[in-house]
Amino acid sequence: MTKPEPWYIHTILYVIIIILVAVLVKVAIIDPKDVVEKEKYYKKESHLRMKNIKEAEILWNKKHGHFTGNLDSLINFVKTDPMVDSVVNAFDSLSRRPANPLVPLTSGQFTPDSLYRTPKSNQSYVLQVDTSVAADTIFGRNNQIKRIDSTTVIGSRYYLNDPDGYGSVGSLESDALKNTASWE
Repeated sequence: MTKPEPWYIHTILYVIIIILVAVLVKVAIIDPKDVVEKEKYYKKESHLRMKNIKEAEILWNKKHGHFTGNLDSLINFVKTDPMVDSVVNAFDSLSRRPANPLVPLTSGQFTPDSLYRTPKSNQSYVLQVDTSVAADTIFGRNNQIKRIDSTTVIGSRYYLNDPDGYGSVGSLESDALKNTASWE
């Protein structure tokens, strides 16, 4: 006859099985769900911040006649300019709804300092403006070049990019994509 195994060996094996099942559930179900939820948050938050940068660029363009490629100047403009303050606090005369173009973030409120960096990696957003040079040649009587006039236009288009890969706004090459977000 064989001797029966002691009860504590079976108990230890059951405990090990329960621990391994718990680890498997955590690794296979709970952790991927958390990663997906965080990724959704980062994407939504970044889109909201980029939309606010786009709206700030539109306000800058209305005031100055061109866009800016300097994120510091743009955020300072949003913080301190009376024109921005009047637009943010305005109401639609027909519907009596707020006319604020700056949307609240996922935390529930808009803060200008949040526009500096991406929510995921905390890197700065990439903001660029175009520079175009138009040359005009003036000819004299004998078809000789009298002078060449050139006009430099800075900031007729802008491009905003999220370094984490959640999209972009605008284009440096095309007027058709001005103020257009890649996710809309």
